[in-house]
Amino acid sequence: MIKNICATYFSPTGKTAAVATRIAESMGNALSLPVTHDPFTVPGERTHTRSFSPEDLVVFATPTYAGRVPNKALPFVQELFQGNGASAIAVVTFGNRSYDNSLKELVHELTEHGFHVIGAAAVVCGHSFAGIGMGRPDDADREKLDALVEALAKKIKDAQGTLPTIAGVPGDEQPWAYYQPTGVNGEKTVFLKALPVVDETRCDRCGACAARCPVGSIPYEAPDTTTGICIKCHACVHFCPQDARSFCDPAFLSHKSMLETTYARPAVTEVFL
Repeated sequence: MIKNICATYFSPTGKTAAVATRIAESMGNALSLPVTHDPFTVPGERTHTRSFSPEDLVVFATPTYAGRVPNKALPFVQELFQGNGASAIAVVTFGNRSYDNSLKELVHELTEHGFHVIGAAAVVCGHSFAGIGMGRPDDADREKLDALVEALAKKIKDAQGTLPTIAGVPGDEQPWAYYQPTGVNGEKTVFLKALPVVDETRCDRCGACAARCPVGSIPYEAPDTTTGICIKCHACVHFCPQDARSFCDPAFLSHKSMLETTYARPAVTEVFL
């Protein structure tokens, strides 16, 4: 019998956290169960392994990067969580282009690590750096998530034994390839080494960017620098109170323009039971 609900998520800019929280809180209300929150976004939140039990229902959420679970977050999913028969709702968010194989990959990883995946969702959100998907999730998206919660809550209440796991989540068979970005000219583009630039006239060294960097690449003692890898999550850009950080790499900006031109149409949120 499920007695606890936990929302756990990797969410650099907060959009994935908001989706996971909505699902978990709605499920808590539907089942009259307590809800806890356990993010693993920044290094300080990844200092211990989480171990669950069959009494737990975990809403497990990540964004989609290049069509998959973010490659720098995947080891955390694999190493920090032990399902031990806990039920799970797998959730990915995506920035209006496509979730490609991210949801199938997340369901696979959760299953491999002892979770019993009873539901899943791929939810459209505003893109982290391109001007597409703004205002999503919208009312129609939220209605789909509410319907997912209602159906799963009923299954849980009516269950006489083990809940059935989901099947039919779309995606390719392994090995999964990452989406290859292209520029406005339609040719493949590479910007792995692109780093945010800092406007020294605006930066007041408050450290907000350092606190939010999910890979710990912005030192607190020198927040106007980036000393490690950058996953292009744009957390440092989003949360800078002085608007001092931006990206100016030509290949990156070309890909951004391509997304805004090609994927302006509204993508579809999907749920699976």
